[in-house]
Amino acid sequence: MKVILQQDVKGHGKKGQLVDVSDGYARNFLLPKKLAVPATADNMNKKQMQDKAHAAQIALEKEQANAIASKLKETTVKILAKAGSGGRLFGSITTKEIAEELKKQFGIEIPKAKISQDEPIKHFGTYELKCKLGHEITGVFSVMITEEA
Repeated sequence: MKVILQQDVKGHGKKGQLVDVSDGYARNFLLPKKLAVPATADNMNKKQMQDKAHAAQIALEKEQANAIASKLKETTVKILAKAGSGGRLFGSITTKEIAEELKKQFGIEIPKAKISQDEPIKHFGTYELKCKLGHEITGVFSVMITEEA
């Protein structure tokens, strides 16, 4: 019997897949527990419509990520910080501060967890940072640390 899985079923497939299982397994286990629905024409059409909607959603997310990545290329975030002797900062600049300034200065909202720093920023200067925007798209932007007046 062909069924469309509604949830992941170990040993048979992932949610949304069309699988062929024995009649007894489908009638006695999958269907009563709502783990699958019979592969009727109506259910197949629903599955195809859901697949199309999902593909359109992914395409939209990729497009938005590419737009943000191109906007980030020409972006330099300026952060004011206090420092001691030798240009060494009191503390370090965190991804949280960078994300807040990015939103405040340019209106680009990126979660702090998506911004990657190779090492902590503890000196004045300009640094290049990367951020993961999803769907294997990475944005690069500059951060300029200057002394507070």
